[in-house]
Amino acid sequence: MPHKILIVDDHLVVREGLKLLIETNDDYETIGEAENGMEAIKLVEELKPDVVLMDLYMPVMSGLDAIKKLSISHPNLPIIILTTYNEDQLMAEGFDLGVKGYLLKDTSLESLFHSLRAALMGETLINSDMMDRIRNFKKQEQAKVHLSHLEIITLQAVANGRKSKDIAADLGVSERTIKSRLTTIFNKLAVDSRAEAVAVAMHAGLITLKDQNK
Repeated sequence: MPHKILIVDDHLVVREGLKLLIETNDDYETIGEAENGMEAIKLVEELKPDVVLMDLYMPVMSGLDAIKKLSISHPNLPIIILTTYNEDQLMAEGFDLGVKGYLLKDTSLESLFHSLRAALMGETLINSDMMDRIRNFKKQEQAKVHLSHLEIITLQAVANGRKSKDIAADLGVSERTIKSRLTTIFNKLAVDSRAEAVAVAMHAGLITLKDQNK
């Protein structure tokens, strides 16, 4: 008996394209299509799919909201997000909700079936590029939330090429204090070096490559 796939996307061309790909393999069949998250939840109850392919941006109810509800009502249902390359925040939130993978909407036949097989086996399949994007987004969000004013000043000085001794003199504290502060910054941002900390903070918009006041 073929595995049952539910496709959820508000664009007909995307649904039809995925359906055509799925129909090339006798191990899978498309049992239903939904245009929004609300329809998806209803069809999950009615059709009992083995895997759901879920878009994120949809009217009525977004894919992410549907995933949140399904993670409670059907915690073991494998969900694969259909995505584009400009949805870092939503991909990160989906990852936290336990989705089993991400597929670009113009995915290849090989990638589609590889993702479906992995999801059915309970595995989470995310390619290294998308995983890096999710991790970088999380680090940037951590930077925005967790770095104090003094930590940002210190990291800006590092970005400007200042050494710990010079930063300490500028701020009127000991060099040991600066080194301790940098260690705290590394821990908050989950990084291992000054260069990585600066890169994360720059991407988060907290510091610039050059201090504009100098």
